[in-house]
Amino acid sequence: MAPKVLISDELSDAAVQIFRDRGIDVDFQPKLGKDKEKLLEIIGNYDGLAIRSATKVTEKVLEAATNLKVVGRAGIGVDNVDKEAASKKGVIVMNTPFGNMITTAEHAIAMMFAVARQIPEASASTHAGKWEKSKFMGVELTGKTLGVIGAGNIGGIVCDRARGLHMKVIAYDPYLSDEKAAKMHVEKVELEDLLKRADFITLHVPLTDSTRNILSRENLEKTKKGVRIINCARGGLVDEQALADLLTSGHVAGAAFDVFAEEPANENPLFNLPNVVCTPHLGAATTEAQENVALQVAEQMADFLLTGAVTNALNMPSVTAEEAKVMGPWVRLSGHLGSFIGQMTEEPIKAINILYDGVVSEMNLAALNSSVVAGIMKNVNPDVNMVSAPVIAKERGIKISTTNQDKSGAFDGYVKVTVVTEQRERSIAGTVFSDGKPRFIQIKGINIDAEVGAHMLYTTNEDVPGIIGMLGMTMGKAGVNIANFTLGRSAAGGEAIAILYVDEEVNETVIKQLHDTGMFKQVKPLQFDVN
Repeated sequence: MAPKVLISDELSDAAVQIFRDRGIDVDFQPKLGKDKEKLLEIIGNYDGLAIRSATKVTEKVLEAATNLKVVGRAGIGVDNVDKEAASKKGVIVMNTPFGNMITTAEHAIAMMFAVARQIPEASASTHAGKWEKSKFMGVELTGKTLGVIGAGNIGGIVCDRARGLHMKVIAYDPYLSDEKAAKMHVEKVELEDLLKRADFITLHVPLTDSTRNILSRENLEKTKKGVRIINCARGGLVDEQALADLLTSGHVAGAAFDVFAEEPANENPLFNLPNVVCTPHLGAATTEAQENVALQVAEQMADFLLTGAVTNALNMPSVTAEEAKVMGPWVRLSGHLGSFIGQMTEEPIKAINILYDGVVSEMNLAALNSSVVAGIMKNVNPDVNMVSAPVIAKERGIKISTTNQDKSGAFDGYVKVTVVTEQRERSIAGTVFSDGKPRFIQIKGINIDAEVGAHMLYTTNEDVPGIIGMLGMTMGKAGVNIANFTLGRSAAGGEAIAILYVDEEVNETVIKQLHDTGMFKQVKPLQFDVN
């Protein structure tokens, strides 16, 4: 059946058509996002949910969304989505961070002009029939120092536009390298230096624990007297009451805000202060931007639902459509390796160590890691997937480490997973052959070549005669057909293992019969999702 997508906020007809053209069953109800009860009633019928800002994807909604796989936000901000609950439920949350970059950057520049020349107040005065030419004395931008907090996508565009206005641009961004700063022709500085030097400060960072109130009262008091502050990023980055106090005292000459700590902002300390420009979160409000993000979210969601490609996800590594084609067999292998370890391990896991060798070491390791962890976690929670598994592992205090290395053996590439518990370490390695089928190639350091099947049987024993016969005879008497039989041993007379790929699940009676022979140390039936 075709995937079903619900669009519960306003999206353009062109965006809706993208879903339809890709063969997706789309239900366009642009007013539904405001009807919480109706949304709860029907959300369980859909694989995808496309939204803007009106729809609130709460934990309650996610609990009711029994089939939901992806939420796509047409825009950058996902404050209306409970990302933690979505991750635990295994639902991918996507946004469109690039569709409105230029629009938001241009709004910041426009706000900077507006507060520099007091344009809104001058306009209101002139509309009122006054001619107060001498009242509105502005300042030039040319030659002034612009301090940019956050020089990423939008901040980078602002830097470029500001240099075109012949401003001196300094930037504070912990993730900005010296090389990137040089290419952008900006001076990389620490926050303290930026506060002291900037004539204008503009913010372009997300709201996180580390950026919340980045312009606190203490930091605002460190700014250069006469500074003007622009915030078109996120409410909560600036202590609004402290800013209002410093505007009143004259330390800050002006402010221009498009975003506020509480929205809709019906009241705010900044309202009605002189030389404060306020707009109602218009940063992305242009015809071009709204269309761009709508088209992008439709393409991203369709790609994921139809091909498994993950773009601009906030709670899962991105995987392009091209990567998905190449990595598909390796993702399946990684899941099988994790599943083997998970089914074999009954005690609490302390750490998961993953080694990537050869060609696979150059792939998207974050996605492969998620597949390994999901395979392990499914033993205790069948509903876990690549989104929720890392969250569950983190909650349980499991440490995940990754090593990648150049080709070191007979295979072009392989993956080795080692799990550490209080009692032991357990490892398994696998590769993908040219036919695209995953193979187990090593267990407990013993080399093998085992095709992965839906139903398998794993045994360990001392390397003595009669094991093959006993396994074959017992399976035959039980009517269980063996599709593939693989043996391996550490040394002659040493530890040996066997993996049987069988046509049906091995029942408890057969397991007990093998145990009762006294020939086996361990007999373990295994199940793998090979679809």
